[in-house]
Amino acid sequence: MGAPMTLNLLAHRPEGVPVTVHARSPERLAPLVTAGARAAGSLRELASASEAIILMLPDLPQITEVLAGPEGLLAGIERPTVLVVSSSVSPDGVRALAERLDADTAGLLRVVDAPVSGGTEGAEAGTLSIMVGGDAPTVARVTPVLATMGTPVHLGPLGSGQVAKACNQMIVAATMTAISEAAVIAERSGIDLAVLLPLLQAGYAGSRVLETKQDRLIRRDYTPTGVAAFMVKDLTAAAAEAARTATRTPQLDTVRTVFDDLVAAGLGPEDLAVVHRFVREH
Repeated sequence: MGAPMTLNLLAHRPEGVPVTVHARSPERLAPLVTAGARAAGSLRELASASEAIILMLPDLPQITEVLAGPEGLLAGIERPTVLVVSSSVSPDGVRALAERLDADTAGLLRVVDAPVSGGTEGAEAGTLSIMVGGDAPTVARVTPVLATMGTPVHLGPLGSGQVAKACNQMIVAATMTAISEAAVIAERSGIDLAVLLPLLQAGYAGSRVLETKQDRLIRRDYTPTGVAAFMVKDLTAAAAEAARTATRTPQLDTVRTVFDDLVAAGLGPEDLAVVHRFVREH
């Protein structure tokens, strides 16, 4: 996700605005450098060169890791900087992170949460839905940057973006499960998915999930673009927010079981479409 997001930033940034990048595997930066980015030798160097830092990492432990140490991001914070957490993490987790970073940097580092939806396809096309939480002045500083990658919408205080992403993932997980179950029923009844799924997409059953995943189900291609196992943490965050708001969630409870069992069956590293295989084989 991070690489195509950065390519769109490079393509649509205001003229003269520098973009600095860093990755654990330097060879992954070559296309970005070719497109006009500058590669930083360390995370500390990246932070000292930046007024806004965008992180696209799996979860909070990985964020904590890149912040820490003598060559970490925190060591390079020398002026007011915005840290944009585009990772999907728990709302409470991002609030706690922001409180700690505010204290550790004497207010120099402010946090905005901006998880995205749209998958690799949306990242490449620059059409991501970007769910933003944070105080209005801080969000305003990074909105032009985020707008190069998709459509950022400010939803409320810090953590609001993560709540929205959890709601998004509830719908995506439930839709993928329903499509997979329907596909297996149809296959076992002798119906060709290559005929059925486009037909369903044209009717009330149509969705963005079905549009982007139908070819994978037809070809039984579960090569990951978005890892199915990540859905577990997203649904866990949704369940925590449901508990906090005293919301009954029978659908969420069922879908969480599906993804917990899918991961336990060893299918977690595959694409989200692997729910189809899980339903078919288990």
